[in-house]
Order: sequence, then structure tokens, then C-alpha cells
Amino acid sequence: MKSSGMLDSAEKERYKRQLMLIGDEAQSRLREATVFIAGAGGLGCPVALYLAAAGIGRIVIADMDRVEITNLNRQVLFDETSIGTEKSVAVKERLQRLNPHIRVEAITATIDDSSAGTLVGSADIIVDATDNFTTRYSLNRVACRNAVPLVHGAVCGFDGQVATIIPGKTACFKCMFPHPPPTGPAPVIGTTAGIIGMIQANEVIKYITARGSLITGQILLWDGLSATIEYVPAERDPACSECRQLR
Repeated sequence: MKSSGMLDSAEKERYKRQLMLIGDEAQSRLREATVFIAGAGGLGCPVALYLAAAGIGRIVIADMDRVEITNLNRQVLFDETSIGTEKSVAVKERLQRLNPHIRVEAITATIDDSSAGTLVGSADIIVDATDNFTTRYSLNRVACRNAVPLVHGAVCGFDGQVATIIPGKTACFKCMFPHPPPTGPAPVIGTTAGIIGMIQANEVIKYITARGSLITGQILLWDGLSATIEYVPAERDPACSECRQLR
């Protein structure tokens, strides 16, 4: 990702505090980036919120659902007036009010093997903010096929996990999780979704600006009850059906 053009005075004022940290060039890279966020729920909301605030120039967010009252304990971009609205549309409207300097595209669609490639398009990075393994495997296939990084996140109760996948260099999602767990809704406290979503957003920002070290080759495990983080190594599977062709 290369930056094109200088920041204008309004952008320099808006991003003044982070420009002190990352500089104009990195901010311009954020402005030129396209991020695809799969899911506008408990993880997708904080991811989208903080990436929009940081100045990601183009955010594409896809979700097939409408807002329900049961979402409101953790999906922080919605309120009771949002109930019944398509989630992706509600997120777009909220983000455009937050930051008029960016472009947000809302997609109401199911993400699966037949649609994922088209939906992701030419995105620079994919964020997995979904809650099911079928969709995650579809996103992983697109990431491997297009050689596009994928930032995975998941939550359950007070616990969560994050891993950044760089196709051809790190274990892919299928390497990490070759078999899906039993399906069903998971309990979750809203703060867990917020913490994991912000870690995912931070990974995206670090990748685009080439700052720091990514959570690659390992899985970050967050234990909210003890406020501790553990890292579990994640190795590539030589027999992986999804990424072995990238070796």
C-alpha cells in the first residue's frame, strides 16, 4: 500500500494526536487502505468504530442480519432505534457521522464460498469478526487465494482470541483449527467483544502502517476474569488443504 497525496488541513487537525506518533506518511497509508470487515456484531462494531476513527479510507462491512434487542449488550454501534435495521447499513450511517473523511460501504449478504471472493474484492486486509466456522473457512480460502492478510477474532464469555494470518508465511486458519467445534450461540460479556475487537483493529493499523510486531505464528488468548494474556504457538500444517500451495 502506497500513499497518494498529502493530508489536507482538516485531516491534520483531526488526526493530530496520532500524527504525533505515526507521522503523515503512515496516516496517508491508512487513508489509502481498504479493509473488509466480515460481521457487524460484537466484534465488528468495535473494529469498525476504531478503524473509522483512525482514518481508514475505505471500509467495507458485510453482514446478513438485522439489529435485535439481544444484540445491544455488546454491539455498541446500535441503540434501540436501530432495532430492525440492517446491521451493515446501521454501521455505515454511524461511521459516516463519526468521520466524513472516509468511505464506508455496507453489504447485506451471506458470506460463503460462493460470495466471499466477490465481497472481499481488492481489500488490503480482511477482518474476521464472525461467529461461525463455516464463514471463517470461506474467508480463509479467499485470504489464501488472494494472498491477503486475515485478522481472526473470537469471543466466548469472558474469554477471547486473536491471530493474524499472513498467507504463505504463517499458519492459516485451517492449520490452526482443522475441525470446527460444536455449533450454537455462545455466551458473551460485552467487554470481551470490545477488547478483542480493539486488538483486531490494532493489528490492522499496525499492518497498514508497518509498525510493531503482529500476532503471527501464534494465537493470543485473553482471559478476562484474570485479566491475563497467553500466547499459544500456531504452526503451519504441511498437509493443509488451504495453504499448502503457498509454500
